[in-house]
Amino acid sequence: MCLLVVASRVVDEEPLIVGANRDEVLERPSTAVTVLDEGPPRILGGRDELSHGTWLAVNQHGVCAGLTNQPLGDAKHPSKRSRGELPLALAHHARADSAVDALLSAHGPADYNGSWLLVGDRTSLFFVDFTGSGDGTAVALPQGFHVLENRAIGEPSPKVDLVRMELDDTADGDEVAAAFGRILTDHRNPEGDERPNAANCVHLEEFGTRSSCIVRVPSDDRAPRLWVADGPPCMTDYKDVSGLWARPAGELPVQSRTSGL
Repeated sequence: MCLLVVASRVVDEEPLIVGANRDEVLERPSTAVTVLDEGPPRILGGRDELSHGTWLAVNQHGVCAGLTNQPLGDAKHPSKRSRGELPLALAHHARADSAVDALLSAHGPADYNGSWLLVGDRTSLFFVDFTGSGDGTAVALPQGFHVLENRAIGEPSPKVDLVRMELDDTADGDEVAAAFGRILTDHRNPEGDERPNAANCVHLEEFGTRSSCIVRVPSDDRAPRLWVADGPPCMTDYKDVSGLWARPAGELPVQSRTSGL
């Protein structure tokens, strides 16, 4: 996952809204969305079929956890545990705060290649730093919009600045979701960012945006609603996959494309 955009406690009727693009090597096998765990709690999300981890997981209680990778290049250790374990571990809890506490107690950054995570529910949102060799750290984030790319929150980022230009604190849930849709399909490279994959929606020869997801968590105890684009969202329609909350785990996974764009 290379971009997470979160509205935390911005909309009264939907206190958590998440937009996410997953960027990856085009040939890496994956499933865009399926039942990751029948539970309880039941957990939905994408699945990397090579490492069997996930980039984003959401449970029936409204806890949603997404991950972006720290770019490591040749310093990446192939023998370390999959970072994709982390969102799934967080989504096994009924509350975001208890999920963070459990993650920091049971897991350490030294066992994984570096990553950052956002995990939230109806009442809170946390940024988790899982880089370096020490203990992981977590910071509670205030009400508002938050953007996470492949850099720590707070680190200067033209990409984050460009995303924030599309966000409006006065928007309702439909307007926030529509803004997230525009953001996730944006092909512009931010001014001053020389990375070839700096756009929100990436199209390179062997690497690009593989799938996209929008999650809307209602203020009551109903399960979240999810829409998934099985491919780059600029050319793939979002489909409502909320029915997966009630389907058997083996039914109707959305298989992500493995061919070029």
